[in-house]
Amino acid sequence: MDGRMFYPAIFQPEEGGFSIYFPDVEGCITQGDSMSESYEMAFDALGNILSYLEESGKEIPNPSEPQEIQLVKDQFLVGIEFNMLEYKKKNDSRAVKKTLTIPSWLNELAIRQNINFSQVLQEALMSRLKQ
Repeated sequence: MDGRMFYPAIFQPEEGGFSIYFPDVEGCITQGDSMSESYEMAFDALGNILSYLEESGKEIPNPSEPQEIQLVKDQFLVGIEFNMLEYKKKNDSRAVKKTLTIPSWLNELAIRQNINFSQVLQEALMSRLKQ
């Protein structure tokens, strides 16, 4: 599995846009003025709540099968694709301090050449992880 999940969002047309909620994710409600903005707002709302649940050690709910969801007049379903790792890449740029050890001669050589250790480590990790 590649980490993607598809959460059904219920879109309710309103005057001037849409209200949106996720039947599987308690409290995940948002709105938008256009279909495009509504999708983006739904994605952001879903990401915020699922990230909070993960960071809090709480269970992330499984998405329902779309055919199991009952709609009322004018409502329609939109599948919101979500990938936690991709979401974090775009929205979580907090720095995490790491302590590492390198040979003294390598440290001196790198300092003489004004190498940014953090940048080199990030680039190397991203290259190794093919990100």
